[in-house]
Amino acid sequence: MTAVCALFISDLHLQPAHPATSAAFFDFLERHARHAQQLYLLGDLFEYWAGDDDIAEPFHAQVVAALRAVSDAGVVVYWIAGNRDFLVGARFAEAANVILLPETWVAEIGGQKVVVLHGDAQCTQDSKYMAFRAMVRQPAWQAQFTAMPLAQRKAIIAGLRADSRKEQSGKSYDIMDVTPQAIADVFAETGTNVMIHGHTHRPALHQVDGKRRYVLPDWEPDATPPRGGWIAIDDHGVITRHDLSGAVIAS
Repeated sequence: MTAVCALFISDLHLQPAHPATSAAFFDFLERHARHAQQLYLLGDLFEYWAGDDDIAEPFHAQVVAALRAVSDAGVVVYWIAGNRDFLVGARFAEAANVILLPETWVAEIGGQKVVVLHGDAQCTQDSKYMAFRAMVRQPAWQAQFTAMPLAQRKAIIAGLRADSRKEQSGKSYDIMDVTPQAIADVFAETGTNVMIHGHTHRPALHQVDGKRRYVLPDWEPDATPPRGGWIAIDDHGVITRHDLSGAVIAS
């Protein structure tokens, strides 16, 4: 009988305004994640994260408690920052008992050597976003930003999100997608043949030159048709993609 070595999710964009997504996430944790050996959260679990001093906010506390319960059940939970929640830090990690990983990570899972990442760093055609990303990922910028009052930070984030929505409406999908060269560079640098990432909200399995790139879906159970799901790797190294019901949609 096969066992689930690892599960991978990203781009849930959890927020109180989307209760169906939160319910689907909590159901996933209880029915599926608790029975895996490892859980990888590959970015944008939250719609935004203003800083670890917001951890006591009731909704955030509920998510932290749910992750902690999975960890307490014996699952090793890993976190890679997304473009919405890169300010998650040590306080969150300790409370949820998750392991913070660098933005690119290579893991041996079920005999497969897999590179995992969020995916935004590979959208290199979007020069404006890449410049913004480079700025906000600097420790000095983050220290200055998190020193501001929490309410001020949230107001700034709300403004940035509004600006981002306007920017995206004028950009092509190709510009906001990963570039082939950036993906090829990651494969070359890591010596892997399997990649799992999120960010683009364009779930698929891409196979090029013997390499497989799995793109995770975003989660929106209320959409028509519903969106969401995860990727699993079992102890034989078999990789499967699942929809929100848990059904296998592709291998």
